[in-house]
Amino acid sequence: MRITKFGHACVRVEHAGVRLVLDPGGFTAREAVTGADVVLITHEHADHYDADHLRAVEAPIVTIDAVARVIAAHAPDLSERVRVVGPGDLLDLGVPVRVVGEKHAVIHPDYPRFDNSGYLLTCGDQSVYHPGDALTPPGEAIDVLLAPISAPWLKMSEAVDFVREVRAPRSLGIHDKVYSDLALGMVDTHMANLVGDLSFVRVPDGADLE
Repeated sequence: MRITKFGHACVRVEHAGVRLVLDPGGFTAREAVTGADVVLITHEHADHYDADHLRAVEAPIVTIDAVARVIAAHAPDLSERVRVVGPGDLLDLGVPVRVVGEKHAVIHPDYPRFDNSGYLLTCGDQSVYHPGDALTPPGEAIDVLLAPISAPWLKMSEAVDFVREVRAPRSLGIHDKVYSDLALGMVDTHMANLVGDLSFVRVPDGADLE
C-alpha cells in the first residue's frame, strides 16, 4: 500500500494496481487526480469537492447523495459517472471500502448540519481511514488514520482525542490548510506530547507516508 498526501484533505491510496483518490478539493493541485481509477468524495464543501478536478479524469466518482445532488445541479456533465453510497455500504472498488458515518462535525449550532461519510479502505493486510469532516470513529481497529488537524469545526484537543480514540498505530495529518506553519508546528508538539506510543506525522504535499 502506498499513501500520498496532496493538498489539504486529499490523499491518494494505491494498492494492487488500483489508485483511489479521496477528496481532491479546491485547496488541492490538479495533479492529485492524475491516473485515478476511482475518486471518492466525503462531502460537498469546496475544500473537498472541485468539479474541474473531476473533469480532469475519467474515473468513477463515489460519493453520498448530498454531493450527487450538487453535481446534478451544477456539473451535470459528471452525473453519469457518479455512484451514490450510504453509511454502512460495503464496496468493491478494486480494494474493499466501507462507508462510515453520515454527518459533518458541527461548525456552529446556527448552521444546518451537512451530510458527510468517511471511507475505510482495506488494502491487503493494511487498512486506512479517511473520516472527511467528522470525528466519527471507524468502529474497528485500523492501521492508518488520516487525521484532520485544523478546521473551523475542530479544536486541538479534539484532534488529539480523535487520534487517541481510534488508536491507529500511525496517523497522518490532513485537513491542514487552515493553520499557518507556526500553528502546524504547535500541532506537532501537542501530538508528540499527548498521543503516547502512537505515531503522528505530517508530510509535505506530494510526499508519501513512509
